[in-house]
Formats: sequence, C-alpha cells, structure tokens
Amino acid sequence: MNIMDFNVKKLAADAGTFLSRAVQFTEEKLGQAEKTELDAHLENLLSKAECTKIWTEKIMKQTEVLLQPNPNARIEEFVYEKLDRKAPSRINNPELLGQYMIDAGTEFGPGTAYGNALIKCGETQKRIGTADRELIQTSALNFLTPLRNFIEGDYKTIAKERKLLQNKRLDLDAAKTRLKKAKAAETRNSSEQELRITQSEFDRQAEITRLLLEGISSTHAHHLRCLNDFVEAQMTYYAQCYQYMLDLQKQLGSFPSNYLSNNNQTSVAPVPSVLPNAIGSSTMASTSGLVITSPSNLTDLKECSGSRKARVLYDYDAANSTELSLLADEVITVFSVVGMDSDWLMGERGNQKGKVPITYLELLN
Repeated sequence: MNIMDFNVKKLAADAGTFLSRAVQFTEEKLGQAEKTELDAHLENLLSKAECTKIWTEKIMKQTEVLLQPNPNARIEEFVYEKLDRKAPSRINNPELLGQYMIDAGTEFGPGTAYGNALIKCGETQKRIGTADRELIQTSALNFLTPLRNFIEGDYKTIAKERKLLQNKRLDLDAAKTRLKKAKAAETRNSSEQELRITQSEFDRQAEITRLLLEGISSTHAHHLRCLNDFVEAQMTYYAQCYQYMLDLQKQLGSFPSNYLSNNNQTSVAPVPSVLPNAIGSSTMASTSGLVITSPSNLTDLKECSGSRKARVLYDYDAANSTELSLLADEVITVFSVVGMDSDWLMGERGNQKGKVPITYLELLN
C-alpha cells in the first residue's frame, strides 16, 4: 500500500466518523436517540471550569480598563504583545497634567504665589504619574499575566480535552445505536466489539478530562495569591498618592492665608470704607467674601511718617492718573499722606507713584 492509498483510506474513515457523529448529534437534538450522560461529579467540574473561565475573562478585561482607560492605548499594547515587541513608553495623564502645571507656573513666574503653587502641584502630579506607572507594571506582572496564562493555556487544554470527550461520547452512543439495529449475528458481534472499544476510549478520555478539571481548585488558589498581590500593589499606590498629596497640602498651607482664601476671584473692587467699629480689630476681616487687611496695621501706618512694604493681593486697574495700577503678588512701598481718604494709601513702584486701595494690600513686617 502506497502513501496515497493510505491517506485516501484515512480520509474516508475520518469522513465516516464525522458523518456518524453528526447523525448521532442530530438525532439526539431531535429526541430520536439516547444520550450517555456524564456522571454528576464530572458535570460539576465542567461547570466550575466554565464559570472560572467566564469570570476570569471579565475580571481581566475590566482590570485592564482600570489600569489603562484609553482603549487605543490598550489596542496598541495588545498588538505589540502579539508581535512580541515592547510597546513604546508614553507619558500618562498625571505626568502630562504635571508638565502643563510646571510649564504654566514657570511662565507665570516661580516667584509669584500662583506660579509657585502650580509648580509644586505639577511636581506632585508627576510623582503620582510615576506611581501609576509602577502600579500598572506590578499589576500586569503579578495579576493580569497569571489570569491570561490560564485563559490562553490551561483552559484551552481543558476545552480541547472536553471537545474530545464529547466526540468519544458521540462515538459511544452511535455504537450503541448500531448494536440495537443489528439483526444478523455477525453484525451484532461486530457491533458489540465496536461498543467495547468506544466504551473504553470514552472512559479513558473521561478520566483524562476529570484530572484536568480537578486542577481548577489549584488554579483558584493560585489566583487568590495573585489577587493578594494586586491588592497590595493598589494599597502601595494609594498610600503613595495620599502621602504625596499630604506633603503638597502642607506646602500649599505655608502660603499666606490671603491667597488660600481668595477662591474664584480674579479682580475685586475696592471696599468704599472701613467701618469705624472695626478699627480696633487685630484679625483679618471678611466682607462680602473679600479678605481685608488688618485695620490696626493700617492705622499704625497712617499715624507714623515712615513707609512700609506691602504685598499686592489682587490685580487692580487704575481708574485715573492719580492712582497706581497693581499686579497680584508684587511688592510695593506704601506710605500715608496727610489728608488722604482713609481707604487709600500712596503706593510707590520705582519712579511710579499713585493712590492704591488698602483692601488690596497685605502689609509686610
């Protein structure tokens, strides 16, 4: 017998087996043939494996979404992984925000309160971005990779053996059907021999499948350890972020309270007058959401003939040529002039002089 004849006979046998299985499967669906049921233990193992596969896929995919919200980036990483190539490093969202803040703070001026705060916030955001990158790497290695190995490795083997068990079961039931239909003694002897062979093959395949399925319990134990690693990685990440923000809060808290309480205000009109009964106060007063400089310090300044340095709290545009325009955060020299309205001081910046509203100033020691 040459190779071609052998291949032809093998193809014919395979075709015959396939046709026999198809007929048996169809008759079972139509209720015209009996079906050998698997034992309850094996059925439970199969159900447990299927349930494990479904939830492992869902957990794995949602974890990927959590770690990388950008779907395009996930697709790119998937392609590079399939090509067995390292994906190019990309800046993440916290790092990008941090860089924008640092650039803005540098342009506004590190010497200004807002510029300095932006730079500090930007540096913190970049540290959070680094922690985020470490979380992704650790989680991918210790959590996602084991889950993916189960789906693409162990479960594929289980599914292959399960399909083979299904085929052996169809062969067994087809042999039982042929034995029932056999009438001649010779035909019955042949059918009985075929039944013994198919029963043996089915039992052997059922045992192989059972041994594989019993390994699911070990898989659950392994995934539990991986889950603990993932929780620990998240705990480390959130602890780092909390510490970074705590440090940032302390740094921002070191700024003068005037800046921290001036929320959502870009320009403020001068307060027309200071109430007489507030002259003796030694604390910051708030009127209509405005932070007013301590009146006692201003009174002391008006009573002395010297000058003082003052920090400008808010931008101010001069209404006429007798006033001096101001920029927030700049430091100017101020002094009192006899006969000037009590709500104003004379300000001096280089060779520029003009009236400035006292509610825009913070006197410096």
